[in-house]
Amino acid sequence: MFTIISRIFHFGFKNFSRNGWLSTATVAIMTLALIVFGGLILFGYITQQAAASIENKIDISVYFQTNTSEDEILSIQQSLQSLPQVASVQYISRDQALATFQQNHVSDQTISQAINELNSNPLEASLNVKANDPSQYGDIANYLASPNLSQYIDTISYTQNQDVINRLAKIIAIVERGGWAMTLLLAVVAGLVVFNTIRLAIYANREEIGVMRVVGASNSLVRGPFVVDGMLCGAIAALVSLIILAPLLYFISPYLDVFIPGLSLFHYFYTHLAELALFELLFGIIIGGLSSFFAVRRYLRN
Repeated sequence: MFTIISRIFHFGFKNFSRNGWLSTATVAIMTLALIVFGGLILFGYITQQAAASIENKIDISVYFQTNTSEDEILSIQQSLQSLPQVASVQYISRDQALATFQQNHVSDQTISQAINELNSNPLEASLNVKANDPSQYGDIANYLASPNLSQYIDTISYTQNQDVINRLAKIIAIVERGGWAMTLLLAVVAGLVVFNTIRLAIYANREEIGVMRVVGASNSLVRGPFVVDGMLCGAIAALVSLIILAPLLYFISPYLDVFIPGLSLFHYFYTHLAELALFELLFGIIIGGLSSFFAVRRYLRN
């Protein structure tokens, strides 16, 4: 058994080196498929971080009518804090809101002059409510819509924030589906390239295979070297794809960090390199091995 396995691997490596240009083309096509596959894994991490970053910035802003007393607002704040869905509630008084507004528009003389001419504070007091989970904002909004609370409330920002979350989810879903479709397409192309490469190798070695079958070689012994050849193409393509991804991620990571603070894509890449390498290797070997298996199986049936 050990002798048979060693011969299978020996002839598999020999077939790979013998078909130099075909093997190189096969590895190149499979590398493209594996780069897209690895990119999808990394894209999943990016979307998770982006969603988490946005979720941390999203809250419900509850604006109260100007005639609502501070005691009423603080009472509502306490009732919100008692809800299991609520993580925190921040009270912003009318004076605090005005001070923040003036600070944000200190360079705009028109707005500053308009505020001074009013001789009163036009801004409303508010509560900024953060939920333990984004899915719980609907429950909080429904609680605030109850008649005993809504009589004091002017507006709630939940609807606008929910639109942002839904649009983000749709964009992520569309990009993910497009990425998986591209990976599937490239995987099929890579599989066909491997299939045809093995068929050409079989044709070039048809006399040798014929002699092997005459002397009683089993189908496994005939098939094995070609399957090893395909798997070797997949393994090399996985290695090449990681070598290409590493410098590419190193250069684009700082630009992504600007849009998503704390992302550090390159840090994620090298800290999870073993997992990524395993997934890439398995994906490449499966494509190469299966394509080779079916190519030889078709020949052996003839």
